[in-house]
Amino acid sequence: MPAHDERAKGSRVSIRTRSSESFSLRRATADDSAGILECLSSAFAPFRASYSERGFVDTILTPETINDRLQEMVVFIAVQRGRIIGTIGCKVNESEGHLRGMAVRPEWQGSSVATGLLAVAEQEIYNAGCSTISLDTTEPLKRAMRFYEKHGFRATGKVDDFFGMPLFEYRKQIRGK
Repeated sequence: MPAHDERAKGSRVSIRTRSSESFSLRRATADDSAGILECLSSAFAPFRASYSERGFVDTILTPETINDRLQEMVVFIAVQRGRIIGTIGCKVNESEGHLRGMAVRPEWQGSSVATGLLAVAEQEIYNAGCSTISLDTTEPLKRAMRFYEKHGFRATGKVDDFFGMPLFEYRKQIRGK
């Protein structure tokens, strides 16, 4: 588990990447909506052709649905020089946490942004007393699948329909629970 509880409590955490560019992680607010939408759109643009129209809109959200996401989930963002460069949402259902909407702008992919976002979301879920974390991802996101597997998630074999495309479930047991 991440070592810094304050990350999940909303404090800013600064992280220096290998390129000496730093970014901070914090909880998102409604004021961050436009930046989150830009981040999601940028991150998923290369996969647009693989999604149905409804599936793509559900993934990148809209000005209306971002508000729902912010009300239903705790959303974290990575910020660098005032620009949102990554985002992730998490929520708790009884003893299980669920991740949704992980996105990192293309120019920041392969840096520590995704790892930092995952760490704060996992800490939030851990602090809520959960023993399991789940997430779902689509077939075009093979790099994301490898990232999740590298961080302890395993495919469960459960496949649902996501607007006409396969949606694969992944789970991870949280240590110490």
